[in-house]
Amino acid sequence: MLRRWLFILAIAMFIIPVSWAKDKSLIQIKGSDTMVNLVQAWAEKYMEKNPKDFVAVTGGGSGTGLSSLISGTCDIAISSRNIKEKEIMLAKQKGINPNEIKVALDGLAVVVNPSNPVDKLTLKQLSGIFTGKISNWKEVGGTNKKIVVLSREVNSGTHVYFKEHVLRMNDLDNREEFVSSALMLSSSQAIADEAALNPAAIGYYGMGYISKKQKPLSVAKDEKLKYEMPTIENVINGRYPISRPLFLYTNGMPQGIVKKFIDFILSKEGQDIVMATDFVPINKTGS
Repeated sequence: MLRRWLFILAIAMFIIPVSWAKDKSLIQIKGSDTMVNLVQAWAEKYMEKNPKDFVAVTGGGSGTGLSSLISGTCDIAISSRNIKEKEIMLAKQKGINPNEIKVALDGLAVVVNPSNPVDKLTLKQLSGIFTGKISNWKEVGGTNKKIVVLSREVNSGTHVYFKEHVLRMNDLDNREEFVSSALMLSSSQAIADEAALNPAAIGYYGMGYISKKQKPLSVAKDEKLKYEMPTIENVINGRYPISRPLFLYTNGMPQGIVKKFIDFILSKEGQDIVMATDFVPINKTGS
């Protein structure tokens, strides 16, 4: 009798998760760590309004989210970069048709420890620091300390964007990479924590992660132009030079509960949450 009940219990433990995964009221979302807090805020408010629906949000990086969409293991991929051509080709081979939806804008903050006397850098100086051509803070007006470079891991959309737009300065022929000594960290929060503790560190993350424990730098395209801080206003008016769109990707045009959730995201209430979490609503930019 005991063996029979153990067998029934084992079958139940297998069936319940499978049936839950097929539940039409469940949305699985994976991807960008930059966007996780924003998407979680959307999910919480949406579930308050729709208590029969459940939205599960996990990070892991933009590449992870897009891989999950391509493999059919999530309903929505969140990404801080555009999907790549090779990802689109792979998706189509698997019968997946990636559909891109822009949901917000973000400014990438470059941060140092609050004790660091450096307050501003040009894009060229940043490129030099993150590629290792500039290796001591005294070379950019700081103290005589070896620079500790912090970066997101290669699977991160933030990593890809920063490499293309800062290290390579939007030059398609430029093949610069992060300095080999860079600490590749798994999340934006990990960079924030390390910058808060290490007086020689410099890193980057979405401006929604800025806190008093780190100091964001003013950035200029070149030394002849005005240095701008990573603020919502400066992203909206285009003055801050390290800004980017944030995306959702679905398999084809969203339908059913997925469409219902995305409609909420794009509504005034959903875009108010964007502003409340220190990102930039798309309706503020006219896009």
